[in-house]
Amino acid sequence: MSMNNQMEDKPTILRFAPSPTGFLHIGGARTALFNWLYARNKGGVFRLRIEDTDRKRSTPDAIDAILSGLTWLGLDWDDEPVFQCKRAERHQGIVEELLAKDFAYRCYATAEELNEMRTRLRAEGKPMRYDGRWRDRDPSDAPENTPFVIRLKAPKTGETIVPDRVQGEVRFANENIDDMILLRSDGTPTYMLAVVVDDFDMGVTHIVRGDDHLNNAARQLQIIHALGWPNPIYAHIPLIHGPDGAKLSKRHGALGIEAYRDMGYLPDAMRNYLLRLGWSHGDEEIISTKKAIEWFNLESIGKSPARFDFKKLENLNGNYIREMDNAALAHEVVTTVERQSPKIKISQTIRQRLTAAMPGLKARAKTLLELMENSQFLFSDGPRKPDAKAATLLTPEARARLSRLAKALEATAWDPSSLETRVRDFADSEDIKLGQVAQPLRAALTGKTNSPPIFDVLTVLGPVEALIRIRAHTE
Repeated sequence: MSMNNQMEDKPTILRFAPSPTGFLHIGGARTALFNWLYARNKGGVFRLRIEDTDRKRSTPDAIDAILSGLTWLGLDWDDEPVFQCKRAERHQGIVEELLAKDFAYRCYATAEELNEMRTRLRAEGKPMRYDGRWRDRDPSDAPENTPFVIRLKAPKTGETIVPDRVQGEVRFANENIDDMILLRSDGTPTYMLAVVVDDFDMGVTHIVRGDDHLNNAARQLQIIHALGWPNPIYAHIPLIHGPDGAKLSKRHGALGIEAYRDMGYLPDAMRNYLLRLGWSHGDEEIISTKKAIEWFNLESIGKSPARFDFKKLENLNGNYIREMDNAALAHEVVTTVERQSPKIKISQTIRQRLTAAMPGLKARAKTLLELMENSQFLFSDGPRKPDAKAATLLTPEARARLSRLAKALEATAWDPSSLETRVRDFADSEDIKLGQVAQPLRAALTGKTNSPPIFDVLTVLGPVEALIRIRAHTE
């Protein structure tokens, strides 16, 4: 079968279809990103479907986490989300159609019979497959009021071919694919059926998902063929592995996408990092969203699993922090502070102070949490309580020197250049090195031994606040 089919001529429609049984994890976020980028590249549609047919495990909190995670990443979807659980009647109607066409049948096998069958197959060393015992049997043979499931009457000879834009042409021998259940005994649809019907009804032309669904594609194509529907275009992407090459798990950092937000990563950096997990464009590492949309294609997705690397993510995030507009970055820091401590409200004055300090603050930071930590001295007024390391710098001699420095600063024009000249002249007059002034001064102004350049700190705080903080450590 050719890679091309009638879907090529239709408007491009992609979907992301998570199950709301937990958070939006890294792999799911990357799948959503790839679908979103391809849809935007083609001027098509990106739709969202919540696959909540497992009612016992699906939760409103998980749905909220998925929507919130996608929103934070900036992956906007078109149209209203589709909830699979609301479409059961449509799914059942399709099964009735398959029954009428003799592409499906009622299976009355009991739980005991199925267990016995599994035990026998296991003893014989054979795969666990349903043996088709009701495939050609008259339903009237079933005892009265016996519950039943409805199974697909799958082809038993030949092969099912999955043409895939990433994996190539993948072939499955039909003799190895059993008659899967379409409707359970309670009338609810299985995942396999619901996915096929929903994709068709949503007009989905391309299915981009993890390669753990490759076997599912063969089964789903059998339903598609039985219904006479067009094949979607498949692209099954390799899964993400940890740094050790094993499948990504919680021990590697397989957290919900919002956990990365809370660890201080920027959405732009996260998109860039996820894009480079299994997709490439030459040697480009830093790729803007605009360029990503322009360049993205399915052919550049690699066939090998990508490895998640926190260090690379941090370095990339640091680059985005350094390149970000100061006011916008200050807003991100404030948002992080207020999200972590909802009772704290940052005033406009503090926001302006933070924005002014941002050039020095962002030079070395790799996450918003580092920025938040390093800018603590800006979030409130008044004297700083030095941490243990900073306290060792505030010796009696240093305090006496700060008292003299405060007097020297009173008559200084308050800009970085003038302040640097005055402090350097002061150090010369005291016959000491600049660091012997700057380090105690930093401890008094920030309470820490590390900060943005000290003359920037003085400038941002302003003369009144800076002198209050200095004099608090001269007594």
